[in-house]
Amino acid sequence: MADKAKWYVVHTYSGYENKVKANLEKAIENRNLEEYVHDIQVPMEEVVEVKDGKKKITFKKVFPGYVMVKMLMTDESWYIVRNTRGVTGFVGPGSKPVALTEDEVRTMGIAEKVIVVDYEVGENIQVIFGPLEGFVALIQEIHLDKQKVKALINMFGRETPVELEFNQIQKLD
Repeated sequence: MADKAKWYVVHTYSGYENKVKANLEKAIENRNLEEYVHDIQVPMEEVVEVKDGKKKITFKKVFPGYVMVKMLMTDESWYIVRNTRGVTGFVGPGSKPVALTEDEVRTMGIAEKVIVVDYEVGENIQVIFGPLEGFVALIQEIHLDKQKVKALINMFGRETPVELEFNQIQKLD
């Protein structure tokens, strides 16, 4: 079934890309549609900025206002994606979504990436990007399929569970 899934482009309100991704992942999980929706990505690129003589690495959306979804197109999967808060529609003529070609997928940099994770459950990691930047977290779970870890961060004297994407963390030196 996975080989029949294709990448589609979903248009979102500008600035809502990550929210749409999170909302879609939650909706898919709640409705047990994992067999229809395989992957959701907001392509990001690393940008190096030099400010006051300091080098800072940030991540910028490659296609602002768009989210890439790998899915089997069924009435139900179409309905769930289309009616997710923040989604304005699929890219394609009228209301008919058009799948990306293999070449388009390759050139957009959203092809399947082989994920090599060099950290493990019980290990401390550093948050390097996002609102929790600078915090140290203790890994509780690693989700290769979602490219996320669930971890505990000590905030205000309490252990607080957080979910972090792989691009937000690095091994402690």
